[in-house]
Amino acid sequence: MNVKLIMNWDIKPGRDQEYFEFKVREWIPGITELGLKPSGAWYTAYSRDKTPQILTEVVAKDLPTMQEILDTEDWYNLFERLLDYVDNYEQKIVRIKNGGFQL
Repeated sequence: MNVKLIMNWDIKPGRDQEYFEFKVREWIPGITELGLKPSGAWYTAYSRDKTPQILTEVVAKDLPTMQEILDTEDWYNLFERLLDYVDNYEQKIVRIKNGGFQL
């Protein structure tokens, strides 16, 4: 059964341009090369509460595959680069349900 890694974070103040360049040049190609399939991304432009600024999802064919990918040095290095640009990172793995947006 396919699983989804749901991640959310906030872009560090003043790092927006660098973050979006990293996202396009390194993050998306990197996760794709690892075998993860991007399935959605949302940007919160304004929120009255503490909603994360970015929510993004990637899919793997099953839980063992997802865990193997997340245990690689390549994932660790890519993740560490992401942390240069973001705060308040959170993640969880869920089974994919039909019907769109999942929390």
